[in-house]
Amino acid sequence: MGKYQQLAEEIVSQVGGSDNIGELTHCVTRLRFHLKDDSIPDDEVMKKLDGIVTVLRSGGQYQVVIGNHVSEVYSEVSSLVKLNPDNTSFSTEKVVKKKKPLDAFVDVISNLFQPILGILLAAGMLKGFNTLFSTLNLYTTDSGAYMIINAMGDALFMFLPVFLGYTSANKFKVQPFIGILIGLAMCYPAIQLDALAGSREPLYTLFSGSAFSSPVYLDVFGVPLISMNYTSTVLPIIIVVYFASKVQRTLDKIVPSAIKFFMVPMVTVLISLSLGFLLIGPVASYASELIAQGILVARDASPLFAGFLLGLSWQVLVVFGLHWGLIPLYINNITSMGYDTIMASVFATSFAQLAIVLAIIVKTKDKKLKALGFPSAISALFGITEPVVYGIILPRKKLFIMSCIVSGVAGGFYGLYNLREFTFGGFGVFEFLTMFDPNEPGTFNIMIAIIGVVFAMVVSFALTLVMFKDDKKEADSATLSVDPPKSVSKTGKKHTMLSPMNGEIIPIKDVQDEAFSQELLGRGIGIRPSTGELFAPFAGKIVTLFPTKHAVGIISDEGMEVLIHIGFNTVRLKGKHFESFVQEGDIVHQGQKLVEFNIAEIEKEGYSLETPMIVTNTENYLEIVETKENKVNAGDVLLTGLL
Repeated sequence: MGKYQQLAEEIVSQVGGSDNIGELTHCVTRLRFHLKDDSIPDDEVMKKLDGIVTVLRSGGQYQVVIGNHVSEVYSEVSSLVKLNPDNTSFSTEKVVKKKKPLDAFVDVISNLFQPILGILLAAGMLKGFNTLFSTLNLYTTDSGAYMIINAMGDALFMFLPVFLGYTSANKFKVQPFIGILIGLAMCYPAIQLDALAGSREPLYTLFSGSAFSSPVYLDVFGVPLISMNYTSTVLPIIIVVYFASKVQRTLDKIVPSAIKFFMVPMVTVLISLSLGFLLIGPVASYASELIAQGILVARDASPLFAGFLLGLSWQVLVVFGLHWGLIPLYINNITSMGYDTIMASVFATSFAQLAIVLAIIVKTKDKKLKALGFPSAISALFGITEPVVYGIILPRKKLFIMSCIVSGVAGGFYGLYNLREFTFGGFGVFEFLTMFDPNEPGTFNIMIAIIGVVFAMVVSFALTLVMFKDDKKEADSATLSVDPPKSVSKTGKKHTMLSPMNGEIIPIKDVQDEAFSQELLGRGIGIRPSTGELFAPFAGKIVTLFPTKHAVGIISDEGMEVLIHIGFNTVRLKGKHFESFVQEGDIVHQGQKLVEFNIAEIEKEGYSLETPMIVTNTENYLEIVETKENKVNAGDVLLTGLL
């Protein structure tokens, strides 16, 4: 018996059984029933059930407030009433918001590469360490240690189309295992160009004498198969899976239900891979090669200017999330040419940011700024610059501009001396591991990288000491504008939540939703937002992001658990007018944008945007102290938990 099965059975019984349930959904804290006869449930009996916080009737829904375990209870309830626990009514109706081409491109790239970025960096670091250790003669390249570690690191890159097949399938709404199968087929050894060239004589050659000259080793019913090496490639698998999504969608409409289970996947794979091998794959491979060669031509025209431009613009691209557009080029360069100069050109950027923070720590008398500086500096050392940029440098525009210029000069130096990265790897100090040339042992490439870093750090540090001054007004605005709490912590420790949005304060007891106003889920506060942006109230982890994007659960690095619920009954919008920038499980820094929402459109549809924010582990604190201000800006202190 599942942990919540008994509770689920009692709930189903109390609401009148399966036959009385017209629709069942859940939000971040509660089950939402549309009952055929809503007079059947006895509210007082339901409230007394162990595991139920309260029940509410609102907007034609019978709402059973569960709390943090709602998704688990929902799974048990849905199994009893024969619903698919993976699909709620809000998730079966995808709200499509038309995006600008650039926004759509960045969104696609982010969704394809972010899920595998961690393992991609891990595999790259293994390859980097392996090259380093063999360069230092700790073992030879034909030793067992080298071969094993190389297999660990190289496997992901060899079978990259399999990983991208899976993420592409998720993005383009294809059955995930279809995406995996397409990726595996494209990596099948016997059809790779190198395998065919080593075992067969070409039947003839297409485009002979041109840059696209292609020997043909096989034909398919007379149609020439232009063979390619698809292992480690990026573009072909993405396009083939996108095409497969169109095929699957069409087949879902026309194939009879009785045979859809196996017929749709079979025909989807057959059609998409046939066209993939015969047309899409070769064209995409040619396109990848042209892109790589185009970058080389542009860079060769002026390596110094190209490096300067990349270094100068990198942090601006990061601020707007546009840097993802360069990631496929970076991966394509390494997989097609064996090295990359794009990411190499921006290598010194994080170190310039690090030096600025260190200089501020040395010079500032603002204790809060110092406290913010230390973790930001550690983050920058490992190449994660968002905390530095958003929290410290971007508000001080002159320092931000200076850091971009210094990074540009370092990038120009790297371009001039052809700094290269030979594999994928970590950021910051770990990125040095990617710069060992496996084919030409030596230290020249590494020395160029070090010189650029030293230049960026020394100049940034010195200029910051000259340019930076504590601004009293700026410090005052950053200081929490709350009265000192009357309560005194027994331990002297406290956990702080900063405001995640701009707006007007509402006492939690005055919010419309009874589950929040009665503090049944914990102590908290409400905000009536004045701008449609939600930011992380502290550094921590996203533990819950509801599919409709109206509710976020986040736990701080210190352990404060907070639920932020944007609006009243906004779950009914099914994600309309909301856009999220994070996923469940993401590690976020304070001030990072989590969600955007269109205030005017939401209110136009008749919904209140009162936003309760609840400390769901209130029992861990002696007291939750609220701000005394009537209005707050994002970043102002909102709640303080005394320990």
